[in-house]
Amino acid sequence: MSLADFFTPVELNKIAPSEGYKPSQLGNKIETYTQYFPDLEQRPDLVVFGVQDDRNAVGNPGCALGPDYIREKLYNLHEGDYKSKIYDLGNIRRGASINDTYFALKTVLAELVKQDIVAIVLGGGQDLTYAQYLAYEEMEQKVDMVVIDSHFDLDEQADMEQDDSTTSHSYLNKIFLHEPNYLFNFSNLGYQTYFVSQDSLRVMDNLFFDVHRLGELMGNVSVTEPVIRNANAISFDIGAVRSSDAMGNANATPNGFYGEEACQMCRYAGFNDKLSSIGFYEFNPAYDSNGQTAMLLAEMVWYFIDGFYNRKMDFPLQPKSQYLVYKTTLRHDEHEIVFVKSKKTDRWWMQVPYPTGGSLNERYHLVPCRYEDYTTAINGEMPDLWWRTYQKLA
Repeated sequence: MSLADFFTPVELNKIAPSEGYKPSQLGNKIETYTQYFPDLEQRPDLVVFGVQDDRNAVGNPGCALGPDYIREKLYNLHEGDYKSKIYDLGNIRRGASINDTYFALKTVLAELVKQDIVAIVLGGGQDLTYAQYLAYEEMEQKVDMVVIDSHFDLDEQADMEQDDSTTSHSYLNKIFLHEPNYLFNFSNLGYQTYFVSQDSLRVMDNLFFDVHRLGELMGNVSVTEPVIRNANAISFDIGAVRSSDAMGNANATPNGFYGEEACQMCRYAGFNDKLSSIGFYEFNPAYDSNGQTAMLLAEMVWYFIDGFYNRKMDFPLQPKSQYLVYKTTLRHDEHEIVFVKSKKTDRWWMQVPYPTGGSLNERYHLVPCRYEDYTTAINGEMPDLWWRTYQKLA
């Protein structure tokens, strides 16, 4: 089966301005599937496509229509200071069942990841994140996933042995319990405490996952950079952005990230050398005003593209001459913690040893961190990130 069989072409005549696109606008730069499906053997850097399915988007019917509204705004933005090679594959057909849609998304993403092509997914409901995760199953390698959301989409009362449904409010159950499990780390950015039960917080703590509440990040969005830098896949629920900046969502709430912060996080995601897919979900044009949310999402995608074309490829430690190594000793000399800093970008990583010693070629795991983790270690304290990572390696 060809990937083209999953897609419907973009009806460019419905979204393009009557005068056409200017030479520097993305609508003139992106190779779009209108008549002929783009040839992926030509190795684009990025692909963008929509998934028009909202059957399991709880309380938000209509978000299946979102991709074309985002695409219309995106195509009017101008290319940055780089030469892009981006394909728009169109929209994944709505399957006869929701599982058919999941299969299509999983299959498409898996093929793109194998070809080292970064994918930008425009949803659709956030339950599609489950299919996004499944794409990595075929790679048989550990996955780090970041979800930007005001809620934990974890249904504590669902009986997973009896209930096989996946919704935008429960897809994390399916990811956490999926076998075989390739999820190494899960991180949430921007949860709001009054939307999250204490039982859910305990689940995250017991699994040594990273969760960061909105108040911790407001006005300090740089805290998200090392978390995002660690991700293979990112899922962004537009409901994480405050309704005054993004009202195009039936579940929008007054508090959340500002639009500028959302764009900054997307730029961090683009910078991430190991990220291979990012999904934007839950945008519902029926609730949008003046196309404001569609424009914000287009700008978020633009910032992701801009970050991608400014990647520094500085994952340690090759070549070693481009990095500084710092060794710190905790109180009572019980542990030595090693930090690595890139001379090129000033970004930090922390070495966490495998409890069993690892293989001959891999004795430790490198986890992105902040300068503050280094200062914590200098002061003789164990950084929380080191301990949680060590537990997951056990």
